[in-house]
Amino acid sequence: MTVSNNQTIRQAIIETLPSDTSLHGREPDKRSVYIPPSHLKALRLECSLVIGARGVGKTFWNAALNSTEIRNILGACVPDLSRVEVWTGFGERPKLDAYPDSDVIDALLKKDISAYHIWRAVLGRWAANIVSEPIPCNSWEASVEWVTNEPESFSRMLERINDFFSAQNKHGLIVFDALDRSSADWQTMDTIVRDLLRVVLSLKRYPFLHGKIFLREDQFARRQIADFPDASKLLSTRVDLTWALHDLHGLLWQLFCNGTELHGVTLRNIYEDGVGSSPDFNVDVWSISDSVKRDEQVQRSLFSKIAGEWMGRDRRRGVPYLWSVGHLADGQGRTSPRSFLAAIRAAAEETEARYPSHLLPLHYESIKCGVQNASGIRVSEMAEDYPWVKTLMQPLQGLTVPCTFDVIQERWCEAFGSDPKTISFTGLPPEHVDAEWYGIRKDLESLGIFESMKDGRVNMPDLYRVGFGLGRRGGVKPAKSRY
Repeated sequence: MTVSNNQTIRQAIIETLPSDTSLHGREPDKRSVYIPPSHLKALRLECSLVIGARGVGKTFWNAALNSTEIRNILGACVPDLSRVEVWTGFGERPKLDAYPDSDVIDALLKKDISAYHIWRAVLGRWAANIVSEPIPCNSWEASVEWVTNEPESFSRMLERINDFFSAQNKHGLIVFDALDRSSADWQTMDTIVRDLLRVVLSLKRYPFLHGKIFLREDQFARRQIADFPDASKLLSTRVDLTWALHDLHGLLWQLFCNGTELHGVTLRNIYEDGVGSSPDFNVDVWSISDSVKRDEQVQRSLFSKIAGEWMGRDRRRGVPYLWSVGHLADGQGRTSPRSFLAAIRAAAEETEARYPSHLLPLHYESIKCGVQNASGIRVSEMAEDYPWVKTLMQPLQGLTVPCTFDVIQERWCEAFGSDPKTISFTGLPPEHVDAEWYGIRKDLESLGIFESMKDGRVNMPDLYRVGFGLGRRGGVKPAKSRY
């Protein structure tokens, strides 16, 4: 490729990959819809419980399910989705007529109103909207009082909306997302989630009514949420949202092929040259072939056209196709699409800025810089979801890992004292703070920030180490502190 061609490709990559993959309540672009196998199972109506970490697609699929256009597209893979009506039972954006926010929930709980009846009131408003029958809606307390005092009327209303959907050969689906925002107290949130599971389980009696709950891993891992009769019937529908190596690269080329105008043409030409055929085109969306979705050898050959064969001058430095994903994995070996796409976009920007005459669109040193960028983004996201992590990682800046846990604990004690329970945390505190520093270690390991080595030392994956400002001999250099 000529220098001019490489610059054109870099610009196409920068313009095609989103600078921010968070939806912030927006409807997803249908061209960005990509369905890994595990996600296909999560979209089926019989799946009531979807578990995933930050950035793996929980909110994306919630938004996609709320889009009639995207549901019709998904209907090719999940037929029921083309004949379903969706209602939001809890979500990121406030919608007080449909569901109470955290402040309202907290106020109701303080009046000794159970979370179980709060969620039944959410179902009640959904049902009343479908069958156009009035229930008290001037306040959430009034709606809760109605479902509590009129259980027979409530049950009959559920029967009527089930019959309504049956007569239309449709299904009704109510979706719950962003439940980590329902409370700032672990015990309270456990109660809220547990009672929601009970209410969604009750919908299993109605063949045309379905509930789907998107939960963070740490919320689901807590045993208290499933200690009720027949919980196994709900837990058996659980699906974990995961992204394999080939899923991430498949998504990348799906986005590339759907680039706009000349950018899309440029990237589709690379695809066609590497695969030997053009992507499919249907309803304004380009779709990559099954071989590109699943065949890692084909994907590796394609990626080498933009990033080369090696992460340096020879094979000893690693393969870009593998390296770009592996160095973005957390302590449990999982890489999110958000981190991967951010790293590739940043690598294109960095190559254009520092290596504009490079013989390939992406320079291997710029891919490393892409990891730095993605790590910074991931750390910021972690600080939003778990503010206590940011607090506890600040004293560890400049530390070199792997190291013994005693070294980490010594830094914490110097900064906070010997008892972590005395720290004033913002939002939800560490789950195992009562177990002192080893409890904190356990929480960081469960989040994939820490990983224990066989010799007992603590290591950190580059995804977090770089962004939090820790070092490792021979590793990607840590980013400058954001805090």
